[in-house]
Amino acid sequence: MIVGESGCADAFSKYEALASALPASRQGLGSAPYRKHDGFWYPEHLMAPTLAMRDTFAARPTDVILATMPKSGTTWLKAIVYSVVHRGRHAPARERHPLLATSPHELVPFLHSLYENRRAAPPGPLLEGMPPPRLFAVHAPFTALPASVPGSGCRVVYLCRDPKDAFVSLHHFLGEIKPEGSEMTPFAEAFDLFCGGVSPFGPVWDHMAEYWKESVARPGEVMFLRYEHLNEDAVGTVRRLAEFLGCPFTDEEVASGVPEAVVALCSLERMRSVRANRDGVHGTGRWSFKNMAFFRKGEVGDWKAHMTPEMAQRLDGIVEEKLRGSGLSLAGN
Repeated sequence: MIVGESGCADAFSKYEALASALPASRQGLGSAPYRKHDGFWYPEHLMAPTLAMRDTFAARPTDVILATMPKSGTTWLKAIVYSVVHRGRHAPARERHPLLATSPHELVPFLHSLYENRRAAPPGPLLEGMPPPRLFAVHAPFTALPASVPGSGCRVVYLCRDPKDAFVSLHHFLGEIKPEGSEMTPFAEAFDLFCGGVSPFGPVWDHMAEYWKESVARPGEVMFLRYEHLNEDAVGTVRRLAEFLGCPFTDEEVASGVPEAVVALCSLERMRSVRANRDGVHGTGRWSFKNMAFFRKGEVGDWKAHMTPEMAQRLDGIVEEKLRGSGLSLAGN
C-alpha cells in the first residue's frame, strides 16, 4: 500500500520518537552524537531510518545485501559485487562500464539511505520497482537487519577488516566529512572510545561476531570475507564470491581473464580516476560530502604509521578476548 504524505510523515515520526527515546552519547568518534540500540551504537541521524528499514523492508530471494563496519572496504565490495552480478550486461573490460561513470554508492545504495527524509516519499514504490537482483549495502549489525532477511533466501556478504586499520581509516574519514564548524574527536581520545566499543555501529567485535555466527550456521546464505584475504588474492576471492552469488564464472570467462578484468576495473587506482568519484557528492544536507572522501589508501597494515605498538596490542587483546568462544580469530594481523 502506498502511504500518502501525511501517512508517511506519521509513520516516520514514530521511528523518530523511538530513536529519540534511546540512550544517547554526546561523545563519539566524529561530530555526530550516537544512540544505543540493542547493544550497538548508531549515528543519531541514522537511527530512525535504520529502525524503519528493519520493520518495513521486504527482502526477496534474489536480493544481495553487502554488510560492513564503516571503512572496512565497503566501496570496494560494492564495486566488485556490482561488476560480478551485472557482467552479462556490462562486461568489466568495456570502456563505458557504469562503474566508470557512476559512484559505487549510487549503483549499490545503502539501504538505510532509502528511508532517510521519507516524510513525503515512502521507499516502497521505489523498492518494488527495482529489477532483480537488487543490491543493497548496510552497516547495521545482523540483528538490526530487516526481519524479512532471514528465511528469505537472499544472500548476505560480510567483509571484515582488521579493526586497527578500520579505526585509522574511520578517524581520517570522519575528519574529512565533518560539517563545517564542528569539532573532531582527537585521535587518542577516539581510540579510547573505540576500545570501549563506542563507534558507528560498534562495538566492532560484536558486529563481526554476529555475521560470523550466521555464516557458520547458514553458509549458503551468508558469506564472511576478510579484507586482508581479498587484498592478497583478489582474483580467487572474486571467483568464490561469484560462486556464492549464484553466478559462477564459466570456463570460457576464466580462460579469457574476466575475473582479472573485474579486479582491474574495481581497483582503488581505477576507481579514484573516475570523475564521479572525484567530484561527485554523497548524501544530502548537513551530511553531504565529496565522494573522494571514500578513497584513501586501502592498505593493509597502515595502522603502523598511526598507532604505537602499545595501542595495537591493547586493541588486539580486547578484540581477541571479546571474540573468544565464537570460533572467529583475527590473530596475526
